[in-house]
Amino acid sequence: MSLDTLRGFDMFFIMGLSGLIVSLCALWPNPVTNEIARQMGHVDWNGLCHHDTIFPLFLFLAGVSFPFSLAKQRENGATKGQIYGKIFRRAALLILLGMVYNGLLKLDFENLRVASVLARIGLAWMGAALLYINFGTKTRAWIAVAILVGYALLSKFVCAPDMPGSDPLSMEGSLVGWVDRILMPGRLIYDNGRFDPEGLLSAVPAVVTAMLGMFTGELIRQPEEKISGNRKTMWMVVAAVVLALVAILGDGFVPVNKKLWSSTFVCAVGSYSLFMMALFYYLIDVRGWRKWTLVFRVVGMNSITIYMAQQIINFGGISRYFLGGVAGLCSEPWAEVINDAGFVAVCWLFLYFLYRQKIFLKI
Repeated sequence: MSLDTLRGFDMFFIMGLSGLIVSLCALWPNPVTNEIARQMGHVDWNGLCHHDTIFPLFLFLAGVSFPFSLAKQRENGATKGQIYGKIFRRAALLILLGMVYNGLLKLDFENLRVASVLARIGLAWMGAALLYINFGTKTRAWIAVAILVGYALLSKFVCAPDMPGSDPLSMEGSLVGWVDRILMPGRLIYDNGRFDPEGLLSAVPAVVTAMLGMFTGELIRQPEEKISGNRKTMWMVVAAVVLALVAILGDGFVPVNKKLWSSTFVCAVGSYSLFMMALFYYLIDVRGWRKWTLVFRVVGMNSITIYMAQQIINFGGISRYFLGGVAGLCSEPWAEVINDAGFVAVCWLFLYFLYRQKIFLKI
């Protein structure tokens, strides 16, 4: 339950909560509210805002769920071949849905962006899942360290061959952009079609983000008689602190950067993800405080649905149909709040209807 609740909390920001927070902050502008509003957007290049944690937290949670789903498959008698097949199918379906999200059905293949958030989740999760079923915990931990160290060294010292003398840690000079320019089909969205934040090379450190989730899922699956819920929570918090320290100390070598998915970014968002998982796990699964979770579980149990639906269904138009008159009677700042709140409410009611009908998109 904590997993579905935290996933729903995370997706609430994608579902319009971030816009609503910005609108509310605009009603009372001051240094505090201005900073809160700033956190609801992405940084331009180096650094980290809260909005930069949404995507990696979702990938982390996909990792947390895998030890549970794998155990269930094995209990149901699934062969290794069937497990492999399911992993590959899921990754392929996420890549396909990502292209649909980007406009595949418009059939404008020349301008189609193949890279996507869903493709990054599919590829990174697949890589972590294949490592999970083939290696033990200690071996995977060393593989994760090797990936992060190796990627940090590449990011720091190897610039794009077609941009000699440039800064390897810049958008123009990064090896990440060069790999996508020569290998990635379709359109790249930054730097006049020369860089994509969800490209191929930066998917490699994203595998570690999913691996961190799987390490966490392994810990949570341990029986209570072996390790209590309180101790599981403590170990998650300790791991979060260690990752935060690594990110802070390493930032001077390779900056925290979401678009590059830098090694320090993996550590920073891994720290945040572990802390949030520890908090939700402790409150919900250890202490048993569950009555408040429904509002988030409704979203978390259909997260891919609402992500895709926002590209297809005009939730904003529905909100304006019902609330546009009231918004028109208000000042512009309050009208923004009403419209943004209406958008969130319409999205949630759509998901609540699916929840009551027991309709869930499972990939």
